[in-house]
Amino acid sequence: MVQSARGLFRATGKKSRPVVQLGLDGSFTRAEALERAEHDFYPTPPEPTRALLSAEMQRLKDFAAIWEPAAGDGAMVREMEAAGLDVFASDLVDRGCNALVRNFYDFTAHSAPSRAIVTNPPFDQCNWRDGKGRWILHALETLRAEYMALLMSWTWPGAGGLAGLWAKHPPARVYLMRWKIDFTGQGAPPMLNGWFVWDRAWRGETVLRMLDRSDPAQAEMFGEAAE
Repeated sequence: MVQSARGLFRATGKKSRPVVQLGLDGSFTRAEALERAEHDFYPTPPEPTRALLSAEMQRLKDFAAIWEPAAGDGAMVREMEAAGLDVFASDLVDRGCNALVRNFYDFTAHSAPSRAIVTNPPFDQCNWRDGKGRWILHALETLRAEYMALLMSWTWPGAGGLAGLWAKHPPARVYLMRWKIDFTGQGAPPMLNGWFVWDRAWRGETVLRMLDRSDPAQAEMFGEAAE
């Protein structure tokens, strides 16, 4: 139970109330706070990427390559490559997936390796409290990305400070994933996640859709998303 609780708080970015933890030697210790992983590094399980690909593959094939700028250990890169996409990987830290080690904010519109981005970004750079939406603004305004799919907490748009960002850069499509993703291996977090997709080719209001963990019909269900 203790490990599960730790996973819940690490995945949501919150600090728990003081808890008692059982050590491997049988001793008990009191933990005052449970912090997020350094650089917000939480490898993405395969299912969320596969779900996005089933819904967005038609549009993703319009690009010569997809850029994964927070590649981590290559979890999402491997899924996209397995689906037949060419992927350029970069990250702030070398985690062994042959990614270019470079800060996302060091890229410009001229040096960006692709106009299409798919990633699980560092959430503290996308929320309002810590990052003021900096990651999203850099991608859309500085890099001029034509397409960007970000895996984030479903509650992300609820921060009051993000109202202006949403009004100026509304996503084209938002996919609610109807299962709780276990990013830590310590139990699923008490939240839902979603894919937020910005697409300059889209005209109209933001479209809300649903994604399931495993659904062979997804490609047919969502094939019209980029039309």
